[in-house]
Amino acid sequence: MASASVVGGKAVTPAASTAGAVPDTQLKGVNRREFLFYIWGASMALFLGELGGGIVWFALPQFRAGEFGGVFELAPDKLPTAAVGTVPTAYTPAKIWLSNTDDGFRAISIVCTHLGCLYKWAPQGATGHEFPHFVCPCHGSQFTNKGEYVTGPASRSLDQFEVTVLYNDGTKATTAGPGAAVPSTNIKTIQINTGKKYTGKTHA
Repeated sequence: MASASVVGGKAVTPAASTAGAVPDTQLKGVNRREFLFYIWGASMALFLGELGGGIVWFALPQFRAGEFGGVFELAPDKLPTAAVGTVPTAYTPAKIWLSNTDDGFRAISIVCTHLGCLYKWAPQGATGHEFPHFVCPCHGSQFTNKGEYVTGPASRSLDQFEVTVLYNDGTKATTAGPGAAVPSTNIKTIQINTGKKYTGKTHA
């Protein structure tokens, strides 16, 4: 214990040495309010991370082969005979019409471009037309077997899906856009990508 000295008749106790003393601010730990704030912040960050991951998952879905939105692989015997006026074949799993015409093969969406009805194939002479065609039973829009607009309230031709054909000689061809077809002879495999749709051309 430090001894007192007398200065001017008064006892004075020397001040304790402050060397090596730790400031009060360093002695304080995290209090309850700060701890709860950190826990809340971490919980919110975790929640927002999971929410963002879920949004990305649903916005960018992954489709399996043979599932609408994915790729369908067909054998060439699924193809209708190549000839003008050949009756297209409905392929329900892919929601398409397989249409093989004089200029090649194409996969046409089964949905009418007017109001989304499911159109049908009409034989020659039906509904007053001299050639076979697609006709929508809801509002009468009509299209050729190539999906091209003929008449009715629809504003554009039918939509198509991307088609890639692998040939027996090792070559391949892919549809280049709306209205396009690929050669339909000497086919080994047909691949229809229902995840890539070509919007039908708007008519004048």
